[in-house]
Amino acid sequence: MAEGDSTQRSRLDADNVTQVLRQQGVANLRAEAELALVLDGMELRRPGAHEQEYLMSVKALDGSLVNGYRSFNVLGMGQETRGLLYHKLFSSNLPDFQSENVEIKAAIEHTEQALIDFEGAKTWVIDMGFDNDDVWWQIWQHPRSHLVNRVYHLERIVEWQTASGQWEERYLDATFQYLQHLTTIETQLEVRLQGQKYAKRQTVSVELSAVPIRVYHPQEKSQTKPVWLVRAKIVGAVGKPWYLLTDWAVTDAESAVRIFRFYRRRWAVEDTFKFIKTSFGIEEVQMLSFAAVRRLVAYGWVAAGFLFHLGLTLDQEEVRLLAYLGGWEVRKNRPPGKQVLTRGLRRLIDQATTETILRNHIAEQGDLPPFIKRFLAAYGYKLEH
Repeated sequence: MAEGDSTQRSRLDADNVTQVLRQQGVANLRAEAELALVLDGMELRRPGAHEQEYLMSVKALDGSLVNGYRSFNVLGMGQETRGLLYHKLFSSNLPDFQSENVEIKAAIEHTEQALIDFEGAKTWVIDMGFDNDDVWWQIWQHPRSHLVNRVYHLERIVEWQTASGQWEERYLDATFQYLQHLTTIETQLEVRLQGQKYAKRQTVSVELSAVPIRVYHPQEKSQTKPVWLVRAKIVGAVGKPWYLLTDWAVTDAESAVRIFRFYRRRWAVEDTFKFIKTSFGIEEVQMLSFAAVRRLVAYGWVAAGFLFHLGLTLDQEEVRLLAYLGGWEVRKNRPPGKQVLTRGLRRLIDQATTETILRNHIAEQGDLPPFIKRFLAAYGYKLEH
């Protein structure tokens, strides 16, 4: 099924499965007053793989480069509901690949078009990997769209307003000295404080400061955008402060806390990524076909969409398939849980991996051993040469 051979008459391929997730996500979020749109990347690491199609270099957890694939994903979050609004697994070695910037632009445009009728405010929450002027201005061209971006490039030139009211050019990090302290809050964060060996979830104090600046349009330098630089400094932390750029006005304690909370919501995506990769063993997939890997990752999102309340229910064919594969029996008021859907997707991965191994054996030896052929035939399963 992952290879697509047994899904020719159904809509269970990666693109259609992703479309179902997106449609359900939009429907789930439509009634919200405002949305946070968390755009983030996910590496599918295959350090020991060499023969899979279109492998590219991705970052390992230790910062080194390993073989694998990348994906961009957008998770929409309201006050009460969530939904997956975009997912695409890609490789820089695909014949039609252009650039990661093009892929980022596609993620933003597909999401904005899906939400074109949404009348509330949308705030894109993005991490350091998307610290790019082109990304900012692409978001700002859409009505009611704002952003909160943790900046990485501190050497960029911005404008800062002097005491006399004049706007002068400064490097971004040169504006840090003008940050005005707005409030100090206590919150729960997973962080390593000085004197601790490992990060852990604990109560910490966070100092929030802000300064108004203006940023240039990437092509038209006569055009600027008023924004605020917000610093979130975790008292006693080993790591550096967060520097968050936003076009929402940050003039008091309440508005500063609001921006801090926006950025914290990004971690919901990280939790979902971790669930998909650790629970389902997506990175263990051994199929050679890139299309097959895409299908299985899409089904990982189906399971996450059901378990993490991203708008999917048992009414979706995709969810029921994973549930049945996991051994679920239809019972009133007893929906499938994490264990059942995990088992279902692992069985799907095992089946697809088995097909790959058998096909490779046929390609190398010309046929399968008689016992294996009889065993498959007993279950009505025929593997084409």
